[in-house]
Amino acid sequence: MNEYTTVPELTDPRLTRAARPVARAFDAASVTFERPDLQKAVRFLSDFGFARPRYQGDSVWLYPEAGYGPCVIVRKGKRERFVGPGLMMSSRDDLVALSALPGASAISPAEGWPEGEEITLVDPAGFLVRAVYGPKPNLPAVRERLVQNSHYEAVRLNAGQRPPVRPSTVLRMGHAVLGVVDFFRTARWYMDTFGLLPSDIQTIGEDDPALVFMRCDRGDEPADHHTIVIAQNVDNLYSHSAYEVIDLDDIAMGQQHLLGRGYQHSWGIGRHLLGSQIFDYWRDPWGMKFEHFCDSDKFTSDTPPGITPLTSGGLYQWGPQVPKDFEAPKLTPGLIWRTLNNIRKSDELTFARMANLKRAIDAPPRPKSKKAGRN
Repeated sequence: MNEYTTVPELTDPRLTRAARPVARAFDAASVTFERPDLQKAVRFLSDFGFARPRYQGDSVWLYPEAGYGPCVIVRKGKRERFVGPGLMMSSRDDLVALSALPGASAISPAEGWPEGEEITLVDPAGFLVRAVYGPKPNLPAVRERLVQNSHYEAVRLNAGQRPPVRPSTVLRMGHAVLGVVDFFRTARWYMDTFGLLPSDIQTIGEDDPALVFMRCDRGDEPADHHTIVIAQNVDNLYSHSAYEVIDLDDIAMGQQHLLGRGYQHSWGIGRHLLGSQIFDYWRDPWGMKFEHFCDSDKFTSDTPPGITPLTSGGLYQWGPQVPKDFEAPKLTPGLIWRTLNNIRKSDELTFARMANLKRAIDAPPRPKSKKAGRN
């Protein structure tokens, strides 16, 4: 039995695959924010690695080097706010099927994408979900992967390695992670609506699922280990979004660039355990997390989900310790009020579930090691 082989009785029926989803998502597409200062937002996002900011009215679109349309959309707002994620569909028929759902918008030209189309839906957490379909651009890569010598093979002779100090090269959006009050209802909605498949499920307490990594169902064509991640939280919120770059050097040189510009580093460089990505996290001027990654696991549709306990140590194979503020929301009077209100309204969020979640998050990520030179 490998790590992605599980026994049927351990798969919660609320997280089983949808037999007949409305549509099939093909990839991540975008995230949308509201920001009080568009110029400040664009400065960070350009230093992070997005290209060609394009303004129209009170909106600005930022593009990857090889993905679909704009992958970050920022609108002028009185306060900072995450609006919602976007997913790329497998066909235009998917847009037609989605447009028939209650509350769906009509099909319209995709924002910032001359040849694409989109519709919008509202998920159970209240996020505005953008479903898009259109042609993939054929853009040349800024640079190829570096050629690396190894102990076993020397392939670069009489030449040095000189990766440029510049923003990382964002190739495409990889995934978005959402914290939600109604965990099962929201995860079920993404599986039933977009055909997403659980790749890994993490549990709290007595094998109670509280986090699910979901990937696109492309059949025999491999897809990223996760495109949307749904995690139990006391509030509905954006955790982070992630963007694929060329290689580890592209992550590291991008880190040099962002450090030199004085931005707030969040966590990294390290390698995740579930999904295996090499990662590096940054915070924008409003404290929202953005991730550079490379080397993601790829799964076909026949791989069953892995099931493991939720721990902070389970997030990474190597790297700096997870910062205390990485996932825990900032404790404020407003958060306390919203949490109590969410418990009152939700039939999923309970004090017992909150306590199990806190125990899982607060557990030490690694066994404590003895200090050198002491018995």
